[in-house]
Amino acid sequence: MSATTATTATVAAPAEGLRGNRRFRTFWIAESVSQVGDRVTELALPLIAVTVLAATPRQVSVLTALIWAPYLLGMVVGAWVDRRTHKRRLLVVADLVRAGVLLSLPVAYLLDAVTLTHLWVVALLTGAGAVLAGLAHPSFFVALVPPSAYLAATSRLSLSRAGSSVAGPAVGGALVQALTAPVAVLVDAVSFLVSALLVGRIRVTEVAPPPTRSSTLALVRDGFRLVLRHPVLRAALGCTTTVNFFTMMASALSVLYASRELRLSAGTIGLVLGVGAVGALAGAALAPRVSRAIGVGRTAIVGAALFPAPIALTALAAGPTWAKVTLLAGAGLLSGIGVMLMDVNLNALLARVTPDDARGRRAGAYAAINYGVRPVGALVGGALGTVLGLRPTLVVAGVGGMLAALWLVASPVRHIATIDDAAPDQAASARSSADDPPPSSLTPR
Repeated sequence: MSATTATTATVAAPAEGLRGNRRFRTFWIAESVSQVGDRVTELALPLIAVTVLAATPRQVSVLTALIWAPYLLGMVVGAWVDRRTHKRRLLVVADLVRAGVLLSLPVAYLLDAVTLTHLWVVALLTGAGAVLAGLAHPSFFVALVPPSAYLAATSRLSLSRAGSSVAGPAVGGALVQALTAPVAVLVDAVSFLVSALLVGRIRVTEVAPPPTRSSTLALVRDGFRLVLRHPVLRAALGCTTTVNFFTMMASALSVLYASRELRLSAGTIGLVLGVGAVGALAGAALAPRVSRAIGVGRTAIVGAALFPAPIALTALAAGPTWAKVTLLAGAGLLSGIGVMLMDVNLNALLARVTPDDARGRRAGAYAAINYGVRPVGALVGGALGTVLGLRPTLVVAGVGGMLAALWLVASPVRHIATIDDAAPDQAASARSSADDPPPSSLTPR
């Protein structure tokens, strides 16, 4: 990072990194709380569709698709976010919106008014809140954390996500069995309220975006150019988009597969997901150590292949309940390790190579493609599950997802040993405020 450039990180972040950084710790706690609630809802929503509304595989896939559909507008939202100074306010608004939407489900259930359409609307609006929060997150993150601590901070946030994947499904499964799925969603609504309270208390100096004459459309175009022409960003995007497409094919059908095909109870499904997620917890903790041993790029490549591969193994689940549970949990364990080896390192690279005043539109353009492909994958999964059956679809998802690693193998990412090897292109940052289109090449220093 250029010593002459006043960036968000250097202006706002404390020099001591994460040690003694109370603002990051508060943000970390807020993220951890809402993540646990999210895992409960991820189990409860499809269970409402399957058990309460007797939804078909295609209808369940539509539910999953609607959660991710708002990301298709991520490039516009990202450009708008770049023009806003107070990213903290956006995070609080996103939490409050999602809390309100989710609260409507237990209320409707108590009034005996839950419908599939209502469930779809809830999925769509909570997805929209997630888009706003996700695109405001990168700029707020670098206001709390200095560049030297990106990998450590990303690892901690990933640990929280992994930990929530251990506790959330188990808690969610127990709550669904005890209180029914619609009432269990109340936990997620409360978690968003707690997150909004904590984030709202963080005091941080957020750097105002530089004046720009560019229109929103120009900023959207600039975001796509940055993502598609920067060799590191382009490779990371190709990798995560490929893996998201195929793994979402499986995710859209996983609860249906476990519930109907394998005949597992809600509590058992939650337990399986929780035990399997221990791998994600281990992966998040190990990611910094593995990257120091074999390099950031190579660790991401290993993770990109290891993440989807075990999905194909879940198609072999059969026999007594203990055998099914053991196979599903083991596959989840390996997959969890893989996703964190990939995510922690790629997210740290994205934070490092993105110019400070282009974080919102970079994240928006990236998310529009990366997450925008998820509803497509969910719908394809639903169609294949109907035509081929659930087990063959899981095999296709696992084998196809492994192709994601090839994007990183064929790029400069494989040569990146440390985060410092991938510096941001500040020239791109300077160009982003001009009306003229950027040059044809964006390369890291």
